[in-house]
Amino acid sequence: MELSWESSVTDSINAIYLLFSAYLVFVMQLGFAMLCAGSVRAKNAMNIMLTNVVDAVVGSLSYYLFGFAFAFGEGPNENPFIGTSYFALKDIPTSSYDYSFFLYQWAFAIAVAGITSGSIAERTQFSAYLIFSFFLSGFVYPIAAHWVWSSSGWLSPSSGSLLFGSGAIDFAGSGVVHLVGGVAGLWGSLVEGPRVGRFDAFGNPVAMRGHNATLVVLGTFLLWFGWFGFNPGSFNKILVPYPNTTNQGNWTAIGRTAVTTTLAGSTSGIVTLFSRRLLVGHWDGLDVCNGLLGGFVAITSGCSVVEPWAAIVCGFFAAWVLIGLNILALKLKLDDPLEAAQLHGGCGAWGLIFTGLFAKEEFVVQAYDAGQIGVQRSYGLLMGGGWGLIGAQVVELLVILVWVSLTMGPLFYLLHWLRLLRISPDEEVAGLDISSHGGYAYTAPPEETGPQFYAEYMRMQINHSRQIQIIFLTLNCLQICNPSLSFSVLCIL
Repeated sequence: MELSWESSVTDSINAIYLLFSAYLVFVMQLGFAMLCAGSVRAKNAMNIMLTNVVDAVVGSLSYYLFGFAFAFGEGPNENPFIGTSYFALKDIPTSSYDYSFFLYQWAFAIAVAGITSGSIAERTQFSAYLIFSFFLSGFVYPIAAHWVWSSSGWLSPSSGSLLFGSGAIDFAGSGVVHLVGGVAGLWGSLVEGPRVGRFDAFGNPVAMRGHNATLVVLGTFLLWFGWFGFNPGSFNKILVPYPNTTNQGNWTAIGRTAVTTTLAGSTSGIVTLFSRRLLVGHWDGLDVCNGLLGGFVAITSGCSVVEPWAAIVCGFFAAWVLIGLNILALKLKLDDPLEAAQLHGGCGAWGLIFTGLFAKEEFVVQAYDAGQIGVQRSYGLLMGGGWGLIGAQVVELLVILVWVSLTMGPLFYLLHWLRLLRISPDEEVAGLDISSHGGYAYTAPPEETGPQFYAEYMRMQINHSRQIQIIFLTLNCLQICNPSLSFSVLCIL
């Protein structure tokens, strides 16, 4: 049947909106790159930027081949756990999904790997990045996405059989994206251990601040800009009018979602600013940037279903969640250079709980039923909606913790056992840029007094090996001629 002119225009505008949202989310990859580069030491800037590029290119292939299928594959044998069709985009487009939708979801998938890479920055072999990025974006994340975002997923609020009569509301991915990436990063940092020199001999933390605050601020604003595609874009369609109204539709809900996103992030940022002033005695711009991002992460779950005033509550508590987890991480000697596990994992978990407490029924119906009249939905506990939604939110939180731990934990342990995960102490002290990538990101990092070029680094390594060989040969000779003298020299060394 031929589409009407009005239907064609509507479909075209919706496709343009979704594509534009996908482009905004992809800009977040640049934001991650700048934020990560500024948050590490100069001798590792090239490495961390390259890992962000790898997240995009490796994630593209893995998500194309099977990631999208695992996340949204539907068919005669629908599976609530994992998708079973659309491998390598076979049979796309369909009545449900087209190429625009794939591109939008791909931008989400590569963001997950970017979160994890920040937790294990400055001490990880580049080959390990290739392996875990492919596995995370192509298998671990898509299955979590299928549970919540596919219409056949067992946690989905669009499923035929709703968990607790509600389903879990994770509109743009506080759990599916951020908690998955944060938990994966937590396992990576636990298995690798802290960076050389991060804690002294008495276990006290030693500050290792990033080398460029300008890049951190630039990355933060790029992420803020991209979040307007991340959260409002998750409506997928903008031209969806609500019944019995003349001026309301998805376009009004999209505007409200952008407002709640801004308010949550801003509140978290300002709370972090004054809180850190009281804790450390000065105005810390870098901490404010992370606090701002923590608010965005937390509101991502309920951005479309809460009032603006509730978004302020979300941001207020997100700041304290981040501050508290950072203090706990230092006590547990957890070294996460970008606070990714605390920020994305902790604030993502809070975002799921927040949605279960503050979701408004009218907005839930708008987001998941296009505002249909007479539809009843479970909504926030503190808004009078009962225990169904909060129960589903807690279940999502727990199953993501278990799922990512059972998949990414063993992967990191396997890489560690195969000696593919962490670089040697010598390489770490020299810096990944010079030891793995042929030179620094900058001409001459001012804080570095070591080799400036890869050839110089290799000559130093060779000379170091020769010196060790000479020492052992000397000791062997002394052992033959004068054993007591040999023992004395060995003790001195």
